[in-house]
Amino acid sequence: MRKQIVAGNWKMNTTPEEGIALVKRIMELSTSVPSDVEIVVSPPFTHLYAIASSIKNSRIKAGSQNCAAWKKGAYTGEISVDMISAAGASHVIIGHSERREYFNETSPTLLEKIKLALSSDLTPIFCCGEVLEDRDADMHFDAVKVQIEEVLCKLKSKEVQKIIIAYEPIWAIGTGRTATPEQAQEMHSFIRKIMADKFGDDVANSISILYGGSCKPTNAAEIFAKPDVDGGLIGGASLDAADFIAIAQSFPQ
Repeated sequence: MRKQIVAGNWKMNTTPEEGIALVKRIMELSTSVPSDVEIVVSPPFTHLYAIASSIKNSRIKAGSQNCAAWKKGAYTGEISVDMISAAGASHVIIGHSERREYFNETSPTLLEKIKLALSSDLTPIFCCGEVLEDRDADMHFDAVKVQIEEVLCKLKSKEVQKIIIAYEPIWAIGTGRTATPEQAQEMHSFIRKIMADKFGDDVANSISILYGGSCKPTNAAEIFAKPDVDGGLIGGASLDAADFIAIAQSFPQ
């Protein structure tokens, strides 16, 4: 049975005080979410430890938005997986489209990050997705396939089973545009087939694949109802506790 997951990516938003207030409200509202739905929040590094400490005895889990591609050393400004784990996080987002675009992160770098995250018992949330030009040129399947083959397909079966995949239609992030539920299902099914072809059906069917493109309370239920959509990686809506929890309540029962 695949996990149903709603993960919030706060990006470069909230001060420590604002973050604590937000996660406290999320905790209060989370009692209305079915117990089998996993809830993850990923605050900025500056208050990851404070957030992780405040949710220690709750059902909420903490994630990091990124990690370094090195174990330790003279890498000014970087945050290692061991630091993230020691801060109390259980998850780490790797390969988000903004990291790829603005910080030129490549597949070899992302592969190294995933291996390091796994070595520190962190659960990677690996992001993949196509830009508008790929979608319009009918190259979206090719673009996503390359991203997966260059990273996930280079892992061992037992490693892949510890990973969450997040599909980001990059053209739908922060634009107000949203992939239709049918488009989301089509790509999620395609991703699962890539994993099945490489690792077998049992492994592929055990991996949670999240939708990561402008998911809101108004469209979450329709998207989550699709058979290969196991939840969402939520951006802007995760900064509003009521909206975030409404999304977490949107799985079919």
